[in-house]
Amino acid sequence: MASDPIQSGALGSSDELVNQLYGELHQIARREYRRAGSPMTLQPTALVGEVYLRIQNRADWQSKSHFLGCAATAMRHVLVDAARARLAAKRSGERESLTVALAEIASGARDDEELLCLGDALAELARHDPLLAKVVDCRFFIGLDEVETAEVLGITDRTVRRWWTRARAWIYDQMREPAA
Repeated sequence: MASDPIQSGALGSSDELVNQLYGELHQIARREYRRAGSPMTLQPTALVGEVYLRIQNRADWQSKSHFLGCAATAMRHVLVDAARARLAAKRSGERESLTVALAEIASGARDDEELLCLGDALAELARHDPLLAKVVDCRFFIGLDEVETAEVLGITDRTVRRWWTRARAWIYDQMREPAA
């Protein structure tokens, strides 16, 4: 009986990992699609494809958790970039990127603006405390629970709980502040 390469630690390329974890990635993307109000963002399959394009050249995966953590960050970047592109398209009247071409522009600007604001707050958080930003990526964008997030980051679930609380409070404060 052949062992699962992910479980045995013999990780392969991004191509192999995406093939092995496609179902899990697609389920995560489907959850993000529903949370975003469906038509305003990328279809789940397109979102997984965009994530793959961002991580395909990497080969130094340490574990399934490491791979999923990086996929979470890539998914956040894809969603924020898609929102940014939709807002730019609404202002200029043209589509300028592959992400926008794949997106369905059907929702109000408020959702995209909030996603952009969240993306900017997370980028700032990543500059101040990258580990807190990783917790947000895992919990919010991938939907991992505390135990799964702890496994991805190599910390305890209690630490995840504390960091999640701090990260949410920090992001809330950042999103509440008026733009200068």
